Amino acid sequence: MRIPIHREGWPAIGIFVGLTAILFLLTGPFGWIGVPLSVWCIWFFRDPERATPAGAGLVISPADGRVLPSAVAPPPPELGMGDTPLTRISIFMNVFNVHVNRVPCDGTVVGLAYRPGRFFNASFDKASEHNERMAAQIRTTGPDGGEIDIAVVQIAGLVARRIKCDLAEGQQVVHGERYGIIRFGSRLDVYLPPGIEPLVAEGQHVTAGETVLANLGVGSTTTGDPIA
Repeated sequence: MRIPIHREGWPAIGIFVGLTAILFLLTGPFGWIGVPLSVWCIWFFRDPERATPAGAGLVISPADGRVLPSAVAPPPPELGMGDTPLTRISIFMNVFNVHVNRVPCDGTVVGLAYRPGRFFNASFDKASEHNERMAAQIRTTGPDGGEIDIAVVQIAGLVARRIKCDLAEGQQVVHGERYGIIRFGSRLDVYLPPGIEPLVAEGQHVTAGETVLANLGVGSTTTGDPIA
């Protein structure tokens, strides 16, 4: 069975496999130590297709992982979205989850902001405020037909030290599309517009590109085909 690999994974895989080969050449049997590590690295960067639900107004999970306790907090100030507290859905990705991130909603990218920071355990609430992060602001259609904004924030964790975001300001995006990756354990925060309630609960496992986090109430939902 062929395992799809995200392009960001090939350098790391090459390093793991190369070091394993060197161990075999220099130490013989001790080279087997590197085999499970190389296999794990390949597995970590897997990039499976996902069957994304079709329909306007859906907010889809941008990450695989476990839903952390919900919070009400202002979005990252560097996005300039104001300081009004919004419902925040946080998803913790451990080192065994798929780490490819997907766009949560249809719309236009109107803001991108990177902020360096600390590397607290991503499951801690303080990670949202203090850790290194990459925030994106997506403008979409609200229930009344007007424009509303959703923020999605990639957050580095205790082990993760590299955030990759492929979005650009002005870019038109579709929910379920791939847009980035965070290496080796991390967190994604989604800030919902006022009045929008989450459809997931604390402790629930969610799947990037498939699980519906919220519905903006502007369309119907159907099960979709895989989105690249």
